[in-house]
Formats: sequence, structure tokens, C-alpha cells
Amino acid sequence: MALKQISSNKCFGGLQKVFEHESVELKCKMKFAVYLPPKAETGKCPALYWLSGLTCTEQNFISKSGYHQAASEHGLVVIVPDTSPRECHIKGEDDSWDFGTGAGFYVNATEDPWKTNYRMYSYVTEELPQLINANFPVDPQRMSIFGHSMGGHGALICALKNPGKYKSVSAFAPICNPVLCPWGKKAFTGYLGTDESKWKTYDATHLVTSYPGSQLDILIDQGKDDQFLSDGQLLPDNFIAACTEKKIPVVFRLQEGYDHSYYFIATFIADHIRHHAKYLNA
Repeated sequence: MALKQISSNKCFGGLQKVFEHESVELKCKMKFAVYLPPKAETGKCPALYWLSGLTCTEQNFISKSGYHQAASEHGLVVIVPDTSPRECHIKGEDDSWDFGTGAGFYVNATEDPWKTNYRMYSYVTEELPQLINANFPVDPQRMSIFGHSMGGHGALICALKNPGKYKSVSAFAPICNPVLCPWGKKAFTGYLGTDESKWKTYDATHLVTSYPGSQLDILIDQGKDDQFLSDGQLLPDNFIAACTEKKIPVVFRLQEGYDHSYYFIATFIADHIRHHAKYLNA
């Protein structure tokens, strides 16, 4: 699998790189970012995957979150994929900001015309980690995942659908119960069809109810002044209730005065990196 390096910048003693490759799952060219901390020069480091939200590319997190210092200090390789396939020439892929390009929702589509390319779930959980493990100094046994909004949904479902695969999971303002919110209904109808039982297999609130209970410590930060919280897009209370019932430990922090933006993420990113480092470096 040939990797083409697009950029490389020194940052906190490590290197922030961006690569391009031909994805087998998505059948298109994909970019992803990788931060290699100074520790990666001398040995294998844990891998931490970040999944971004609607409209984002691999660039938003690496340029706006300010995560590099914490990742450098804790010796974590941080991998940031794009949020959807690109330029697949599917009719309607660029018609709206919350479906199609930039809005893959981390599912494997089953409906035409999306099912050929829109396989972000398999890309994030299988193809990309295999690529990273083969080409970078990471320890395949030490892997965690986190994300924001649509990517927070992605991180939660990846962890809940694969018990034991990820050492830890965290999220900023995740879409917790997509089967019940406008974003989720639109995306799931388009990608998965009208059978709502299929939707539940990609809904964190539903997945928690059947999670087999292997150790998973969840951290969620949510801005109290997040417009999408008040609009009913995120529905964290449903997820918290499901976790409480299943006795799955979740730390949920409602942050006074914060919104949905990267300013919010930048404020608490070091806490999240620390949360993952606790398990990845144990």
C-alpha cells in the first residue's frame, strides 16, 4: 500500500505529517494526518485515533485543537483520518453539508449509490489501523479512539462495537443517539435505508445496552452553551442513562459557557490526551 507524503512539520519535538493513499475500502484517494512524538524515534508508541465532525477534513483537528504538546509529552502517535470519501462522483454527494462529502458518519453504507464508497466504519476500524501498523512505529496492542460531534459518535460506536480493541474512548459533544436526532435520521436513511433496526447497530445509546462489559472507561465533555445540544442533535442524557443502567463507567462533564467549536476542544484536549495516556501507557 503506497503512501505519499503531502507535508511534514516539526512540532513539540515531533513531526506532524499528512499522507495520501488509495483506499481499498473507499475506492478513492484518502488523506490522513499522523503526529509522531519524539519517543517514536526510538521505539513503538501507542496509537490514538481522532475522528472529526461534519464538514471537517484531516486538517481541522491538527491545526485548531492544540493537541501536539500533550501528545508529545505522553508519547502518543495521533492519527486523524478524513471524514468521508472524496470526489466519488456520486450524484448528490455535494448537495448538503450534513450528508455525503464531509459527512460519512462512520458507517458502512448499504444503500445505492453510497454503498460502494461510503464504508468509513471499516476504513477507520480495519484498513487505516492496518496501514498505520505496517508503516509507522506503533504498538498494535495499544490503541485508543476519540472524536468530536459526528466523530464523537464514531469513536463511541467503534469502541462499543469492538470490545477490547480500544484501551479507552472519549468524546467532545458526541451525537449520542443518532436514531432520534435530525442529523442521524437523515444520514442513516440515506446510507442504511429505512429499516431502523439497521440504524441501531451504529447508535451508541443502543450499543451500550448489549455491550458485554469488558473494561471501558468513557470520558465525555459537552459545552453547556452548545447550540446543537439545545437543538436536540446530541442527546447525551439518553446515553448516560443507558450507561448507568449497564454500570458502564462514564465521566460526563457539562462545561459552563462552552459551545461546539474547536475553542471548546482546545480548552479540554489535554485532559482527554491524559485520559487515554493513563490506559495506553499503563
